[in-house]
Amino acid sequence: MADQIAHHLQLDSQKIHQAKIALLPGDPFRVPLIAEHLREAKEVAHQREFRSYLGSIDSEPVLVTSTGCGGPSVSVCVEELAQIGVRTFIRVGSTGAIQEHINVTDLVISNAAVRLDGASKSFAPVEYPAVSDLSVTNALVESAERQDFVFHVGITASTDTFYQGQERYDSFSGFVPAHLRGSLKDWQKMNVLNYEMEAATLFTMCAVLGLRAGAVCGVVANRTSGEKVISKDMFVIAEQNAIKTAVEACKVLLKQSRRRKVEVV
Repeated sequence: MADQIAHHLQLDSQKIHQAKIALLPGDPFRVPLIAEHLREAKEVAHQREFRSYLGSIDSEPVLVTSTGCGGPSVSVCVEELAQIGVRTFIRVGSTGAIQEHINVTDLVISNAAVRLDGASKSFAPVEYPAVSDLSVTNALVESAERQDFVFHVGITASTDTFYQGQERYDSFSGFVPAHLRGSLKDWQKMNVLNYEMEAATLFTMCAVLGLRAGAVCGVVANRTSGEKVISKDMFVIAEQNAIKTAVEACKVLLKQSRRRKVEVV
């Protein structure tokens, strides 16, 4: 399908200059913020929740496309990007930590995800693990270390819903079904680091399809401290830390591909 238009994204391989690597924020408004770190970046498409900018790193094309919120939207985005030639995907998100030792503005680099989503089940049964690609994860770690960011590597819990799925009681009704009550403490006891909504789908589908995926999220809240509202400045710091880590990781991966004379796959 490399010569066809990806229906939901309104992109094709020529429009993205045959880019092999994509940065995937959830929020369409985060796309231009990431693009600021690329050379000569410009918007190439914006349809529904999928906003795309194309720029370059070290003269290599790099795509930034928003996925929207949740696994189903991620699956559409990654599927269509793969159809037009993208092979490596890095999620650049925000997250709520659930362990006391993780502070706001820290980073979480996910090496695996608890599959509390539904979309990943379209790719593999629940026994199949949602794991990141080791080379992408190592590049994210190397990037964070180079920039002296505080980061944590571990397991993420990916949910389909922001309120009930993450055992929040500050919803319209305050109702959380019985099977989810106490789940936050369970995940804490099992050393899960954070909640978010996309990594499990991304990791599962990419592993099944033979693609590479990693994820880095800036911590914008910690549930152990009552999830207090943080300042806009703190949110921006967390967001920029994640962005800078992902962009630098692209440099690491692209350098590796040139050295090995292979695609970023």
